[in-house]
Amino acid sequence: MDALRLGLLSTAAINAQILGGAAETDRVEIVAVGSRDGAKAQAYAAEHGIERAHGSYEALLADEGVDAVYIGLPNGMHHEWTMHALEAGKHVLVEKPFTRRAAEAEAAFAVADAAGLVLMEAFMYRHHPQTAVVRDLVAGGAIGPLQVVKTTFSFALEDLTNVRALPELDGGAMMDVGCYCVSAIRLLAGEPERVSGEQVIGSTGVDMAFHGTLRCADDVIGQFEASFRSPRRQRVEVVGERGTITVEAPFRVDWGGAVLLARREGEGLGRPESVDVRQANSYRLQLENLADAVRGRGPQLLGRDDAVGQARTIEALYRSADEGRTVAVAPGGETAAAASA
Repeated sequence: MDALRLGLLSTAAINAQILGGAAETDRVEIVAVGSRDGAKAQAYAAEHGIERAHGSYEALLADEGVDAVYIGLPNGMHHEWTMHALEAGKHVLVEKPFTRRAAEAEAAFAVADAAGLVLMEAFMYRHHPQTAVVRDLVAGGAIGPLQVVKTTFSFALEDLTNVRALPELDGGAMMDVGCYCVSAIRLLAGEPERVSGEQVIGSTGVDMAFHGTLRCADDVIGQFEASFRSPRRQRVEVVGERGTITVEAPFRVDWGGAVLLARREGEGLGRPESVDVRQANSYRLQLENLADAVRGRGPQLLGRDDAVGQARTIEALYRSADEGRTVAVAPGGETAAAASA
């Protein structure tokens, strides 16, 4: 089996997770790294046993021994370098969130599709068996008709020089942890029909907290809290007519936590039962899915529809928060202001 030859576009800290995932599979081989600093690229390659180092991103993209690139750059650079990579004929795994602008997602996938290239947004939690277990429980009616999906993801960001706090790089709680919350709601409840958002702007100009409500089909409501101001927390609670599912570690599974299923008994809930979930490395599974899609061995889990739907929802949430009103999300991807309830 020919391994997918992957290049790392940057020496970002998130690369450690990609390197760890690649070490567990023979389907992907990290063969090159690129940095804007040649000495840094050389040192990084030597430290991690990577064969080739390039002193620019352009040089990495020109490397004929690279099939695909992983883009772990700050949010505001994702689209630009995704387009450069696609134009260079490389398959792309781009760190989440790809973009907060639906038009950018549409444009990138149009280029990828026309060139026969795989473009994938790197929501690693979607590849973990736990996510499929929760999705299947909901879809299979384990808690009856779905009513509410509540999600939380937060941690205290104290270093305001961090790229997460810089508006010019599309920082903010919505983009960093909130995108997970939105993704989970969309996975379980479908695409929203309209959204409402509230943000708390910090001293650097980004949202340090973002709270949102998504109105989905069949009267299903999604609510989320994303914050850089609160202690470290993550949680998904799914409420149905006949029970609840609580996911204690929905996104960072490595933090540890159970999936708890509680069924309705009378007017309340019975004792929660723990649901068995197979342990796995989300990053390994993500890389293997990328490799399988590139080699034609299977479909990619996350493609155009999911990335565009994600960007469309984030875009609408920011518009809602900026304008102080509910925003309708049109099926075609355009957003329109709707009268607040």
